Amino acid sequence: MQIREKSIEKRLVIAVRKRRGLCPKWVSPGLDGVPDRIILLPGGRIAFAELKAPGKPLRPLQRRRKAQLEALGFRVYVIDDQEQIGGVLDALSAP
Repeated sequence: MQIREKSIEKRLVIAVRKRRGLCPKWVSPGLDGVPDRIILLPGGRIAFAELKAPGKPLRPLQRRRKAQLEALGFRVYVIDDQEQIGGVLDALSAP
């Protein structure tokens, strides 16, 4: 059975909540291609997450938006496997 993007997204939200964080959906009218979720963890840790079905690549606009956010100093993670979630949150939580 193929894992769907929504399933991975739901697991990310739950995992962030378990770490006492927030993971709101990012909807930005007038700015297309933004990542799906903002990850907010205790201690002022912030990153963005683009969720994809396994093996699905970023669209060109998503790649440009990711590069734009990274150029501003933000972390942007592309998550296409639920097994990546723990590692992403560990990396974001690290000092």
